[in-house]
Amino acid sequence: MWTGVLPAVTTKFTADGALDHAEMERCFALQMKAGCDGLIVCGSLGEGPMLSPDERLAVLKTAQSVAEGKPVLLTVSEAGTREACALAARAAKAGAAGLMVVPSPIYHTDADETVATLGAVAAAGDLPVMVYSNRVAYRVDVTVPIMERLASDSRFVAIKESSDDIRRTTEIINHFGDRFAVLTGVDNLAFEALSVGAVGWVAGLVVAFPEETVAIYRLMKAGRYAEALEIYRWFRPLLDLDVSTFLVQNIKLAEALAIGSTEHVRMPRKPLSGERRAAVEAIVRTALERRPSLKLAA
Repeated sequence: MWTGVLPAVTTKFTADGALDHAEMERCFALQMKAGCDGLIVCGSLGEGPMLSPDERLAVLKTAQSVAEGKPVLLTVSEAGTREACALAARAAKAGAAGLMVVPSPIYHTDADETVATLGAVAAAGDLPVMVYSNRVAYRVDVTVPIMERLASDSRFVAIKESSDDIRRTTEIINHFGDRFAVLTGVDNLAFEALSVGAVGWVAGLVVAFPEETVAIYRLMKAGRYAEALEIYRWFRPLLDLDVSTFLVQNIKLAEALAIGSTEHVRMPRKPLSGERRAAVEAIVRTALERRPSLKLAA
């Protein structure tokens, strides 16, 4: 149902902290122009927890306006199941194509609680669901046995696999076949995951480098692995910026340098400064200087 490159887009703010819908329209449109296959809004990279429910629905609407009919998913990542269900229901009314659901970002649910909360959110929204499994960031691991318990509900169609264990992709495919679409959610494991059968890439650095991200995915699907790997090796220092406590600031700085966007974030985050900023800026500028030609990747 969902395949290809799905950017987990950043949320744009004005200098005074308001939503910058004009800049979001511009940046989201760049993703579509590059050939991305949909958009995911208000995730971790999109600073979803810093947005009110009304703001998240406003970002969803902006994304829908430029998505050219491609799917736009809203991230549901609430501390409480009740609040998650309420947001899922509102997303459905707003025309979201689906939900990306974090089981429990604050309280660390056990297996029974994980299944129960995911089931409740799916029922409330009654939309297709991509489960976001990220045991590193949220310490809730959606394992194969848990997915087995979700498999009878047809609303669960995909998993964003971010366990940081590349073996998990093969384990899911071996166990379920094509029951769940497996999308990799770790930028610097994307080549590895796609090479063993992941059908999509929920990407972060794509927001600054959309053409290169799409080129890697399309080359992989065409079996042109050596060409994809060449671009991926160039991309790796940038992709590592996604695996950081400062991923939002890292990637917004990359956007500023690569596509002329803004770095405004919501507190408690602040834009990068000092040595950390200098290090990230050096990585991005070096990549821009050595940017590969994509003419042969078409």
